Amino acid sequence: MHVRHLAPLFVLTFAPPLLAAQTQTAQAPQASVGGIVFGQFLYQLNDSLGAGHQNQFSIQRAYVNVVGRFAGGIGTRVTFDIAPTGTGNQPVRLKYAFLTWTPTNSSLTYKFGMMQLPYVDWEETLWDYRMQGAVAVDRNGYISSADVGVGIDGRWNNEQVNAQFAVFNGEGYSGGTGDNRKDAGVRVSVRLSETNDASRVGGLRLTGYAGIGKATGGADRNRFLGVVSYKTQQITLAGEFVSTKDAAVTGSILSAFGVYRFSGSKAAAIGRVDVVDPDTDTPDNKLTRVIAGLSYQVQPNFRVLADADLLSFEGGATPLQDATRQRALLQVQFTF
Repeated sequence: MHVRHLAPLFVLTFAPPLLAAQTQTAQAPQASVGGIVFGQFLYQLNDSLGAGHQNQFSIQRAYVNVVGRFAGGIGTRVTFDIAPTGTGNQPVRLKYAFLTWTPTNSSLTYKFGMMQLPYVDWEETLWDYRMQGAVAVDRNGYISSADVGVGIDGRWNNEQVNAQFAVFNGEGYSGGTGDNRKDAGVRVSVRLSETNDASRVGGLRLTGYAGIGKATGGADRNRFLGVVSYKTQQITLAGEFVSTKDAAVTGSILSAFGVYRFSGSKAAAIGRVDVVDPDTDTPDNKLTRVIAGLSYQVQPNFRVLADADLLSFEGGATPLQDATRQRALLQVQFTF
């Protein structure tokens, strides 16, 4: 899960006075601290097994982010992930802790540590509504957002092409180191046509991802993914196909989503459909999630979203699943 749009809470700039006097042009180290919080009010649309329509306020996620910038193209980042467990506990986990190096005039950035993996952060940036929940490949446990390893990020011709490659443990940032096996993943995104959004996800784009590895114990863990997307400052449209393989089980995901930002307004409409087939050889086991809602950007650092999150089971839901699969949500995101 990626932390974006973090307005620094404070900036500490320090330099030994003698050194500063000797080298007026030297870049002083800098550190910035910020954070992002996702909170919500949830209302179960179905009667929860005779217990009434369950509802609660909760904090779904909180991140504290520390970024360092140093001379010579060196950067650091540490992110703490505070994730409530539902039992009243709120454990603090390490989400990111990595070093970056961008050589002077280079299009490449080298990374080491617990870092973003090549795909999830990219799709979250395109979708821009992590506050609603994780994207399909992350929500369903197929691709983690972070892990420990080494990687290279590249961008060329003002983001016409951007790419990421990484070799990592494979068990995710909260799954431990696993055994001696490693996974590798690469994402390449090409802008086929420009729009008024010049970011790394803007324009008409074709994006592909391939992840190959072995889970702890030696079972295959392969992911292949393709996305066609179109993004302007007003509209986001995307369609995605994912093929997965875990040991001898092959699965697939079809996902389509869109965002429309109303002209001259801080409001936007969002919609998303994710169809997950965990085993393509087994009939009647697809899960379909439909999300629709309206958001409003109250302030640059404060957004609200009212949405419905409806999950259906092709083969029928158990009584517990049926009681909790349809939800109405009022969600908030604020940064500091």
